Amino acid sequence: MGITDIILLAIALGLDCLIVSFSQGLIISSNRIKNSLLLACVMGLFQGLMPVLGYYETGKIHRYIYPYSKEIVCIIFAILGIHFLLEIIRHKKEKEDIKCIGFKCLIAMGFATSIDALVSGISLRLTMTNLFISCTIIGIISFIMSQIGFWSGNVFKNIFPKFWHVVGGVIFVVLAVKSILM
Repeated sequence: MGITDIILLAIALGLDCLIVSFSQGLIISSNRIKNSLLLACVMGLFQGLMPVLGYYETGKIHRYIYPYSKEIVCIIFAILGIHFLLEIIRHKKEKEDIKCIGFKCLIAMGFATSIDALVSGISLRLTMTNLFISCTIIGIISFIMSQIGFWSGNVFKNIFPKFWHVVGGVIFVVLAVKSILM
């Protein structure tokens, strides 16, 4: 793979990060800089490290995870989406942020968005592509796309805020359905 191919791969992998971060940007209104950086770091880290696992554990991990990857991603995103929607209902009268930026949520989002990156590590190995350069580019682009998604969501949430809280939860449910259908 050439550098152009690696960048295109990184953009394709970063799209899930952008969408997930957009939904977080719609919801999070406190400590935005800290939370956006935390989210983007987790997304970039998972996207950058999962290809390493796929690269070195090509036969072992792929054999066990890949057959169930759609279901794993679906379950994670469905749980996150339902969690968001239930939090909106529970906190209807409260002014508190409805968010999923805690450790468990971040890890779940990072893992769910990076299963494709795990599989891409296999293709990096099969094409004898430099792992360090590829993973660095993938991680950086995922970080940047997460930032773009978060701040775009943060801008849009000022227009009909309750509507966007629902959209944030629905995005996860749609990603869950998409993961099964694709």
